[in-house]
Amino acid sequence: MEIVNEFIVPVGVDRAWEILTDLEQIAPCLPGASLSSVEGDEHKGSVKIKVGPITANYAGVARFESKDQEHHIAVLRAEGRETKGQGNASAVVTARLIPEGDETTRVTVDVDLTIAGRVAQFGRGVLNEVSEKLMGEFAQRLAALIGQSESGEVEEVDSAGEEHEVRVEEEPQELNALRVLAKPIIKRLAPVAAVLIVTAVLVRRRGRQHV
Repeated sequence: MEIVNEFIVPVGVDRAWEILTDLEQIAPCLPGASLSSVEGDEHKGSVKIKVGPITANYAGVARFESKDQEHHIAVLRAEGRETKGQGNASAVVTARLIPEGDETTRVTVDVDLTIAGRVAQFGRGVLNEVSEKLMGEFAQRLAALIGQSESGEVEEVDSAGEEHEVRVEEEPQELNALRVLAKPIIKRLAPVAAVLIVTAVLVRRRGRQHV
């Protein structure tokens, strides 16, 4: 399944590249995600997703397969499994940074997603819409992070290659997919509901004509 999104970063392309290729720094910007440890190029973490009464927690590993700084193209591979359940997911994420002026960068994100388990039942259409909304929230959080970083309010993360635990001051907010999915689902059901209403009215009218 291929999912394509894009967003704007309020800094120049070189600074945007520096930030977006630092997974330790940007992981908290992704709703429901937390980074637990880093060992060399491997970043271990988890993503918590809540769908109504069902909560799925994926634990996995992400690593960069390639980083082309000259052309500002990065390819990231992520793999994870449900900690309680049979579901699993893997993705190859290709990010391209396109400069749009000295202080603005457009980022296009192409995700080749393979997913199995409870979350997969929503299908490609809904997952596309959910991905777009989540990417929008990620971009907002990232913009806030960049604003703090540029003003010197946030200390830069030590990106040494040795294994270490990444401290998280507060529990990451789980991703409530039901809330995110509500509008796309209603949008899809609206035409069906309209057809049912029209059919009911016609049947009722016919019934009155025969009386």
